[in-house]
Amino acid sequence: MKKQKKIAIYGKGGIGKSTTVANISAAYSQQGKKLMVIGCDPKADTTRTLYGKRIPTVVSTLKDNHKPTLNDLVFTGYNGIKCVESGGPEPGVGCAGRGVIVAMKRLENVGAFNEDLDIIFYDVLGDVVCGGFSVPLREDYADEVFIVSSGEYMSLYAANNISRGIKKLHGNLAGIICNCKNIPNEENIVKLFAEKIGTKVIGTIHRSNLIQQSELDAKTVVEKYPESDEAGEYNDLALKILDNTDYVVPDPLNDEDFEKFFKQFI
Repeated sequence: MKKQKKIAIYGKGGIGKSTTVANISAAYSQQGKKLMVIGCDPKADTTRTLYGKRIPTVVSTLKDNHKPTLNDLVFTGYNGIKCVESGGPEPGVGCAGRGVIVAMKRLENVGAFNEDLDIIFYDVLGDVVCGGFSVPLREDYADEVFIVSSGEYMSLYAANNISRGIKKLHGNLAGIICNCKNIPNEENIVKLFAEKIGTKVIGTIHRSNLIQQSELDAKTVVEKYPESDEAGEYNDLALKILDNTDYVVPDPLNDEDFEKFFKQFI
């Protein structure tokens, strides 16, 4: 079997992980790559723009079907992309990370990981790598990690915490994706932070209303506006990720050093 590229995407909640994963997946599909995208978030919104609507989650399916088949859990979306949503409990009930654990084991049982795939993406909820959300790394489902971050304080604070988890789990940090929020000096801030923890910025996505407009139609910008500059940025990012062979165990900042780092830009 061909060597699969197995990638986990982490970052602060709401930073744009799902948008990033969906668009670069769409870009790979246009290059003829075979992919599976696994949303590891109870909101179950990672694959909406790839499938055109929300799909049943693994957790919800198991409530009514204790012996699901591969086709009950994996749905084929845009350009043949395999789409999965782990799902989880209702807000305030149970552990959200537990849904990820259940989903991974069930996907193994039905042979989802034996599919002929070039790339598997895990879009992982959470500002820290803990509990069920560490499963893609802790259980060796993913070989490399990218962190999505803007130049905002809380986004980089989360990125630093995530890098602590990656270090503890001896994971491979492959770089930071700068998802811009249009703050002053943003790209330089993220670049310097990446250098501080021993990695690099693998690519930059600039803020654009076109991306949000596409999502309202349940599509990626790569599908809806393939000739746009925005689609071009995602295509460039996809190529950089595919060609990347530079991995590190990060060296995160302690809280005091992180505060000093960020205050120099205020």
